Amino acid sequence: MIYIGCHLSSTKGYLHMGKDALAIGANTFAFFTRNPRGGKAKDIDPEDVAAFLKLAEENNFGKLVAHAPYTLNPCSAEARVREFAHIIMEDDLKRMEYTPGNYYNFHPGSHVGQGAEAGIEMIAKLLNEILRPEQTTTVLLETMAGKGSEIGRNFEELRAIIDRVELDEKMGVCLDTCHVSDGGYDIVNNLDGVLEEFDRVLGIDRLKALHINDSLNVTGSHKDRHARIGEGHIGLEAIAKVVYHPNLKGLPCILETPNELEGYAREIKMIKENKNEHI
Repeated sequence: MIYIGCHLSSTKGYLHMGKDALAIGANTFAFFTRNPRGGKAKDIDPEDVAAFLKLAEENNFGKLVAHAPYTLNPCSAEARVREFAHIIMEDDLKRMEYTPGNYYNFHPGSHVGQGAEAGIEMIAKLLNEILRPEQTTTVLLETMAGKGSEIGRNFEELRAIIDRVELDEKMGVCLDTCHVSDGGYDIVNNLDGVLEEFDRVLGIDRLKALHINDSLNVTGSHKDRHARIGEGHIGLEAIAKVVYHPNLKGLPCILETPNELEGYAREIKMIKENKNEHI
């Protein structure tokens, strides 16, 4: 069994997201914790959450992958920008406890000329300030394409952040297929080698979720332009190998391709139909 879904709008609440997921053949999903650009989050309705949790249990949903606003920059050169990231992420982790035991994914940020080492220290500092021993949520660092001064352009930078986090048992990694390909990891021709390198640097147990995207650009381009599955340089065959790889069994696979619900339903169907070739 695979757990596969896509980003869904949280505007109408958890139960609505759960029903949307089922309608497109999904059994997990991702959602922004608030407007993707940050700001005040919508109040959570406990009755809505309870109804969703019942639906999720009845339909064997996998873990959810919440996504922090993508404009946050925990390693900005500006203190006010770092403080904004702190406030939002701390509040998000409190809100995540309405749906215990799931994942909270974020982009590590860009050091904007300060250097990767300084950026890594700032990210770890923020995490040490907001993580709590009692939380049930695992915080995921996302693999990045290496565009501009992004932190997380390779596995070693993610390891450097985690090594500095005191409650490192609360940390994991989300591997984005477009990002790692654009970052220089050849998942098309050498997926096993890439996963072996991940295991050597980070430990495969740190890998908690997958973002499933094709790429408009070739391996090593450092561009980060997502494509629909089968319409980019990664291709359906390589994507299916990721989804069905025995070392990645049970991980939530989240589509972030440029699609509406109908397109996501089509991609989920395509990936499921490729199952027999890869198990």
